[in-house]
Amino acid sequence: MSESFNKIDPQEISENIIKLIRQDWFLITAGNLDKYNTMTASWGTMGELWNKKVAFIFVRPTRFTYEFTEKNDFFSLSFFDDKYRDALEFCGTKSGRDYDKAKETGLTPILTDLGTVCFQEAKLVLNCKKIYYHDIDPNKFIDSAIEEEYPKKDYHRVYVGEILSCLSKQ
Repeated sequence: MSESFNKIDPQEISENIIKLIRQDWFLITAGNLDKYNTMTASWGTMGELWNKKVAFIFVRPTRFTYEFTEKNDFFSLSFFDDKYRDALEFCGTKSGRDYDKAKETGLTPILTDLGTVCFQEAKLVLNCKKIYYHDIDPNKFIDSAIEEEYPKKDYHRVYVGEILSCLSKQ
């Protein structure tokens, strides 16, 4: 792990979490340096559940990252400054089945303290251990307008990850 990151408590994250997730986007990464995939996300949340600090991520089964998230116990969430917006756009629109996303974007994959992958250019990294998952069930939508988010009927799997470490460059 790079010495440029400092371990902090997730409660010390100074930026607005909703802005980090929704507007700035982030990368969900699972696997190891030999074989991993990453994808851009703008849906998720962080908080407290079962007396643990947690992050919720949402991954469609059609995404290549889904396979890696299923096979691995850990995943990382990497947040970036705005100058990496093009890299995040690429990682969200191109499949790791077809492209080496790190090579194409210039992002530098590094190993986290949990043995998963994050990126040297990130300003904030959450290392998480999967502790729960649940598949979105459209029969339980109370607001029927939500169904419009799923024209392909490819409902997300929700993963709850316990935040085991939080790394910051701030």
